Amino acid sequence: MTDILVMTDIRKNFGKGHAKVEALKGIDLKVKEGEFVSIIGPSGSGKSTFLTIAGGLQTPSSGMIQINGKDFTHLSEKKRSRLRFEEIGFILQASNLIPFLTVEKQFTLVDKIEKKKTEANRIDALLNSLDIGDLIHKFPRDLSGGERQRVAIARALFNEPSLILADEPTASLDTEHAYEVVKLLAREAHEKQKATIMVTHDPRMIAWSDHVYRIEDGELSKE
Repeated sequence: MTDILVMTDIRKNFGKGHAKVEALKGIDLKVKEGEFVSIIGPSGSGKSTFLTIAGGLQTPSSGMIQINGKDFTHLSEKKRSRLRFEEIGFILQASNLIPFLTVEKQFTLVDKIEKKKTEANRIDALLNSLDIGDLIHKFPRDLSGGERQRVAIARALFNEPSLILADEPTASLDTEHAYEVVKLLAREAHEKQKATIMVTHDPRMIAWSDHVYRIEDGELSKE
């Protein structure tokens, strides 16, 4: 199995001198295709910094990141942005759907950015695989929290990324819908061979993980 994400001795500092804060302290992590990995830790432990650096939204102070065999650390912002678009699907705490677009149009917008012709049957197949095919003409305001997160998962998978990064994807859901979303992420990781990382503060959500890591004070350790 291929290593999709490789993080080597990743450090991130904010501020200088007396005001210097070490947010990440030498993190090493490998995630293979088809693996569902959970990272758990309390607020302020470095979870969000970890995820934004893994996804190329911030650069580390030192260390190296490779995504699908490509060096992600030393690229220009333009090239990193392109690689991020091709290789990474983000799922955020709030589903981040565009409120005035129907479910279907959330996907055609992605293809407009890419200047590609949208394949309607591909959208249908993806939504049906997540049991939300009947929502295609609805607006986000007409969906439950769980349904919105399913659409967000579908949108993250739409570009066929090799890496899925989920930031507290169950935080705004009730327990039943939260379990549904996590089981879905695990299933999609295994069936579609996506390397998937979920960051969470909720220990109930890690039951379906292949590996669990704890982050505390900027240090990562395997559970």
